[in-house]
Amino acid sequence: MTDIAPMTKTLHIDFVSDVVCPWCVVGLGGLTEALERLKAEGIEAEIRFQPFELNPDMAPEGENIVEHIGRKYGSTPEQSAKNRTMITARAAEAWPGFEMKMGEESRIWNTFDAHRLLHWAGETAGPAAQRALKTALFEAYFTRGETVSDAGVLAGAAEAAGLDRAEAEAVLAEGRYAEAVRAEEALWRGRGINGVPAVVVEGKWLISGGQPAGVFEEALRGMAGELR
Repeated sequence: MTDIAPMTKTLHIDFVSDVVCPWCVVGLGGLTEALERLKAEGIEAEIRFQPFELNPDMAPEGENIVEHIGRKYGSTPEQSAKNRTMITARAAEAWPGFEMKMGEESRIWNTFDAHRLLHWAGETAGPAAQRALKTALFEAYFTRGETVSDAGVLAGAAEAAGLDRAEAEAVLAEGRYAEAVRAEEALWRGRGINGVPAVVVEGKWLISGGQPAGVFEEALRGMAGELR
């Protein structure tokens, strides 16, 4: 007797997030691990990254992370440092091999241009290329501490993701996809998304926050079971 492979079910997932959101790194790591575990059950996913700006009014020069967290949430420098240590540990656990190096000199940047570039990658090259760019942007910001509002840094991330650098530079210089990104941001906020990461499955189920792999695994298994 031969084993019969389970019928594959592909979940369509919108991963609403920002590139300077540490919990989004944790969430993507957990989601990735959960999907790896679910492959044996015939459950797969197509992930599209959707834009969300944590700080849409951030000035071009950015803001020191300690000052920003203190102003926005009322955290002391000590509390901020403790939170960074905790999130760094969570990221290492959720995404083995990913290095998060936030420190007291880190800065928060405007991310609108990064989202324009992600939109371009998804529209012209597909989900795999968009995923590669998202990873490259996370590494640029969290691992190397680069300025992810800078056109050169963004074009470099595109090149690292296997995308055409010259075309990425043109997208940034010409302001392409600005209206599309604004529309997508408004769409997700209109659907009640006011914090990230927000993992929206099949347009109707929501998994909020940087959850561990086990939480994603259980939730996605149940959702796949409800698909017909």
